[in-house]
This record gives sequence, structure tokens and C-alpha cells, in this order.
Amino acid sequence: MNTDITRAAHAGDTPSQRCGLIAIVGRPNVGKSTLLNALVGQKISITSRKAQTTRHRITGVHTEGDTQFVFVDTPGFQTRHNNALNRSLNKTVLGAVADVDLILLVLEAGRFTQADAQVLSLLSPKIPTLLVANKLDQIVRRTDLIHWLQEMQTRHNFAELVPLSARNTKDIERLRGICMPYLPQQAWWYGADELTDRSESFLASETLREKLFRLTGDELPYTSTVVIDRFIEEPGRGKNKRMLKIAATIVVEKDSHKAMIIGDKGDRIKRIGTEARMSLEKTLDCKVFIELWVKVRSGWADDEARVRSFGYA
Repeated sequence: MNTDITRAAHAGDTPSQRCGLIAIVGRPNVGKSTLLNALVGQKISITSRKAQTTRHRITGVHTEGDTQFVFVDTPGFQTRHNNALNRSLNKTVLGAVADVDLILLVLEAGRFTQADAQVLSLLSPKIPTLLVANKLDQIVRRTDLIHWLQEMQTRHNFAELVPLSARNTKDIERLRGICMPYLPQQAWWYGADELTDRSESFLASETLREKLFRLTGDELPYTSTVVIDRFIEEPGRGKNKRMLKIAATIVVEKDSHKAMIIGDKGDRIKRIGTEARMSLEKTLDCKVFIELWVKVRSGWADDEARVRSFGYA
């Protein structure tokens, strides 16, 4: 979305409104996407146990009272593999933290790794940063957490320390309340009912990728991706006001990965398509049809041109 155009469109709104960008950053698998979905109040970013599930800068919008929170979910900063895909993802993280009003650094409560330290080193001391100690529900002795939080404050001048569980509604409401004063007084950038700046086609590709990872577990390398080949909207029939016809290709690097996705007599790829269809019908409130293919593109994750062609900046 063109922010300048949106600002102009809302220029007549009351000066009491607040609006600002909040970047959610952290290493892979600390719960950033789960936190974003909870803060927005609806699922817009995919989640799975597999590291590096999020690959794009995803904007989630939550409007409450006079305040519009514009949250930016980022890929986990990758330090293990230096290929073209990961360089692109890390570039996305660096771009997201450069020009925001507030940063949420998400860590696992009571844990600080070398990967966490690398993410922390990226953060500007000029931008207020909240330490969000996630997965609080997994901490047995809360007294241990106090000492850990004190230690974390010596590593960076955090504006505030916020222990929470992203799955606890009251914790999420508390976090939004803490974020609010850091947002500047200015007109909203989005409509009051908007939840994201991403297209339905993008949400379809991400939903398919989520089901792909969830149904293959650790068997499938994270470099697998999904490309939307065709996305057609048509008038619906009966109770359905509209209908989406989606054709997509799952791209993998090896023939063995292709066989794994297809499964015995095509059972796994059928399940991936079915679960993605059900999820999209619930999210988009329409009838969805999905056709899936699998193609092998050896070495694509280390091919700069192909990485860009698959939608990674």
C-alpha cells in the first residue's frame, strides 16, 4: 500500500488519532508470527514448528479506539546458511527495523542464545525497543526469570521488559496498551476494518506453504516454496457470494522431495490441498478450489535470479 496516498486520504481525521509502525523481530522459532496473529486478532501470518517459516515482511493492522497499530512481522534472522534465499530474508529484517516507531524483540523467556545476540546487535539504540519475553507459560520458577530480565537489561537499554505468553489474551491486551504511547499522533494509514496490506493471492501461497511444512514435518527442507500460477475470482453460487480458483506449484530441490510431497497414491498432496482450502475458505469467507503441482528446481535457493522470480526481494 502507498503510505503517502493513504495518509492523504485520512488527512481530515481528528488529530487525536495515533498510528505507527511496530517491527516484530527475533531469531527463528521464538513465536513472532503467533504473536503477530494475536496482536491483530486474526491469522494473517503462517506458523509451524519449522524454522524460517516466515519469509516476507508481513504487515498486520489492529485498530482500537483512536489508535491504529501497524505491526510488521519479519523472517527470523538466519545465521546458519549463507545462501541467496537467506541473504534475501536477512535483508528484509534489516529493512524492517530501520524506519519504525517501536521494535518488539521477541525472545524465549529465560533463554538468550548466540542467534538472539546477533539479532540484538542489529537494533538501533535510537529506536525504542521492548523486550518481549515470550512463552512465559513454560517457565516453572518465576524467580529465575527476574534475574534473567535484570541480566537482559544490561545487554541493551530496553524501554520496557514484557514477559508474556502470546497465547494469553490478557497478555496481548496488556502488550498493546504498553505499545500505544510510543506511537505518534497522526492520521491512520489504513481503514478501520483493514487487517493487512497483503493480497489474497499472497495469503493463499502462504497458507499452502504452512500446510506443506506442517504435513511433512522435519522431512522436507525449509527451502521448499509455493508459487501461485493462477488466481481467478468468479461469482459464487447459492450461499457463496464469490468463488476463488487457485492453481499453484510447490517447488522443491530434489526428486526425493517431490515424491515425499505427493505421498502414497497422491494422499499427502491431496491432504495439503484440502487443509489449505478449508483454511482459506474460513479466512476469506468464500468457496475455494485448489489445483496443485510439484516441480523440481535444483539449487534454486542459491540462485539470485530464481529467488527474485519466486517473490523474494
